Amino acid sequence: MTANQPVLAVEHLSLRIGGARILEDVTLSVTEGEMLGVIGPNGAGKTTLFNLVSGVIAPTSGAIRLAGRDVTNEQIHARARAGLGRTFQTSSLFNGLSALENVRLAAQVALGGSLSIVRFPHRGDQATTRAMERLDEVGLAHHAKTEAGVLSHGDKRKLEIAMLLAADPRVILLDEPMAGVASGDVPGLVEVIRGLHKDAGRTVLMVEHHIDVVLGLVDRVAVMHHGQLLADGTPDEVMANPAVQGAYLGDAA
Repeated sequence: MTANQPVLAVEHLSLRIGGARILEDVTLSVTEGEMLGVIGPNGAGKTTLFNLVSGVIAPTSGAIRLAGRDVTNEQIHARARAGLGRTFQTSSLFNGLSALENVRLAAQVALGGSLSIVRFPHRGDQATTRAMERLDEVGLAHHAKTEAGVLSHGDKRKLEIAMLLAADPRVILLDEPMAGVASGDVPGLVEVIRGLHKDAGRTVLMVEHHIDVVLGLVDRVAVMHHGQLLADGTPDEVMANPAVQGAYLGDAA
């Protein structure tokens, strides 16, 4: 990857299913250390875009490049090994295991091991050390021994992020991290996400319906509408765009 090359780029990405246009000719790129918010009304194509980028579904046409490498036809696990990490709208935790065990499993797999709990506990091994570091990064070190199932929804989201970080991804996709989170837990989760970007310098793309949260976090905003990229720019530029005001804000009202 050259100095000016995007760490993630989608080029003329389209998806058609049974003749229906789901996503149409989306071109978008993100540079190293940048945070991009993806917003738009329900059905605009935001999660579809993430599904294409992460390999959940294959595009009809177009290309996806990660650090200059064409990953368009690669499987989810191959993209993960190449440095792409993603959280989903629905929880993917092992509720009967502790927070530490959840993150340790993710670290164990990232370090070349298997998804097995029979190796617990190993206090000083590399996977456990990394897991504790990631729990501390998201503010959950004090919940290391707490079962994931009894955590608040906000803390579950933090735990999912810690599991993602265990693989040390180069690009992080956060798909509606505030979904279902109680209002009182939102500020803490916002600070965790802010830390990923501002403190750790990670590259983050985030789909989120809470516009105030997005505008307060990101460097740039991309607006999706009817499966197309409607606008792309700084938060101020995008929110002042008449097309955005008419199409996105009008639909959301």
